Amino acid sequence: MMVSSRWEEWQVHDGAGHRKYLSGDERARFLGTADGLAPRMRALCHVLVYAGCRVSEALALTAHHVDTERQTLTIKTLKRRRVVFRTVPVPEATIEMLRKLPCDDSGRFWPVHRVTAWRVVKAAMLRAGIVGPMACPKGLRHGFGIRAAGRSVPTNLIQRWMGHASPVTTAIYLDAVGVEERQFASRMW
Repeated sequence: MMVSSRWEEWQVHDGAGHRKYLSGDERARFLGTADGLAPRMRALCHVLVYAGCRVSEALALTAHHVDTERQTLTIKTLKRRRVVFRTVPVPEATIEMLRKLPCDDSGRFWPVHRVTAWRVVKAAMLRAGIVGPMACPKGLRHGFGIRAAGRSVPTNLIQRWMGHASPVTTAIYLDAVGVEERQFASRMW
């Protein structure tokens, strides 16, 4: 008897059918609001949007994890039994934001607890007029996956960038987008 994991049961909609990910318009409004925050929190919001990482993964970033030449962030993947790092390309503007930030004694950009970071993101969502299950840091991560799938990024890259151990988890984003399904439907209409 095969037992399914919680990842295989995860869906991009909640029990009431509401999206758990930010749309393109919501992401733009969130970033617009984030641009009005203090530089440290602004940079955190941009990292969450463009790297698709978890809050705790972002908070663990140090200056040593930023590759300015390749314009990538090296992120320690959480939720793994062994230590795994992944490299994620991000916009040059995000790299520049990080380069301008001072680091604390441990070299981290954000010497805050994850709950504090979560509250900052949640407040920015509210100011941007984003409400619902997607209005949280995880909504940014899911939005990253949906956007990558919708832009036909190869599955192996989405899996690597998001730090998924299994392609089954990544496939959820591909199924949610259904780009090809949409094309078939357009032909039918």
